[in-house]
Amino acid sequence: METRLDVVGLGLAIVDVVLRVDRMPKWEDPRGLLDFTLADGGPAGTACFVASTFGLRTGFVDTVGDDDLGEHRRRSLGRIGVDTSRLVPREGPEDHVVVVYVDASTGERVFSFRRGFLSRPVTIDDLDRAYIESARILHLDGSHGAAALAAARWMKESGGTVVLDAAATSHEVLEPARALVAETDVLICGSGFAPMLTGEKDVWRAGLAALDLGPRVVVQTEGARGSYTVSPDAEFHTPAYEVDVVDTTGAGDTFHGAYLVGLARGWDLERCASFSSAVAALHCTVLGNRKGIPSMDEIETLMAAQPAGKQTAAATTP
Repeated sequence: METRLDVVGLGLAIVDVVLRVDRMPKWEDPRGLLDFTLADGGPAGTACFVASTFGLRTGFVDTVGDDDLGEHRRRSLGRIGVDTSRLVPREGPEDHVVVVYVDASTGERVFSFRRGFLSRPVTIDDLDRAYIESARILHLDGSHGAAALAAARWMKESGGTVVLDAAATSHEVLEPARALVAETDVLICGSGFAPMLTGEKDVWRAGLAALDLGPRVVVQTEGARGSYTVSPDAEFHTPAYEVDVVDTTGAGDTFHGAYLVGLARGWDLERCASFSSAVAALHCTVLGNRKGIPSMDEIETLMAAQPAGKQTAAATTP
C-alpha cells in the first residue's frame, strides 16, 4: 500500500482542565487559584499534535464520546491537521477528562481523573489494519492494551517502525507492557521504567538491558536531568535546556512528538534527542498542554544559545 501517513498514533487524547495554584485547595480554605486554562493533552494525542504542527502527516485512533467535549477533542486534533477519521465513537459523555493542578512555584502537577476514565477502550475489532499499515511509524502510549499489541505486530509485519511512550514508574512492569516492549523499535521511557523493566538500577545498564528485550533504540527521559540514549552503536546523554518553567504538563508527550519528527525525517539520534529536548523545554514556559509548542525559529534560537553537544556514557557515569 502506498504510504499516505507518516505517523499513526494509537492511545489517549485528553481534555485537560488546568488550574495553576500556590497551594492545593481545602474545604476550609479553597483559595489559591492563580490561573486557569482549558487545554488538550494525552500522551499519544499530544505527540501526534506536535508531529503535525511540524509538518508530518498524522492520524490518530482513540475512543470519543458523543457529547460536546467529545466533539471538542475531535476538533482540537483536526484543526492542526491530524486525521481523526478513525476515532471510535462511544455512546455517552466523554470520559477522557483530567483536572491538572499545577504548583506555581515549581511547575509540577497533580492529576485528578474523571470517573470512568478509559473504561471503554479501543478493541482489536475497532481497528482498521490497512490504515495502521499505511503509516511509516506507529506511535503508542501503552493504553488500549490488546488493540495496541495487535497494531504493533501488524506494523512490524509490514516493515514499519513502532515507537512506544512508556510512562515513568516506580512499580513492577507487568506482562502486558513487557509484551508491547518486545514489539517496539524505539522505546522512549520516563524515569524508572527501564530500571523496573530490566532490574538494572544504573541508567546505562538499564538501557542496554532493555535493548535485549526487543527495541533497537532506548531513550530514557529524566526531566531536568535530560535524556539518555542507548542503541547498539551509541550511548550518550543529552542535557536539558534551561528555561523559566511555568507548567511541565505534557513535556514528555511533546518530547515524543518532536522525536517522531526526527525519526520521520531521518535525523541521527543525537539530533533527534537535542531537538526534542528543546521543544519540550520551550513547551514548559507556557501554562497548558499543547499551548506552548514553539516555532522552529524559537527552537533554533534556544539551541544556539545553549549549545550542548552529546555527552558519552563514560563521561557522565559517576
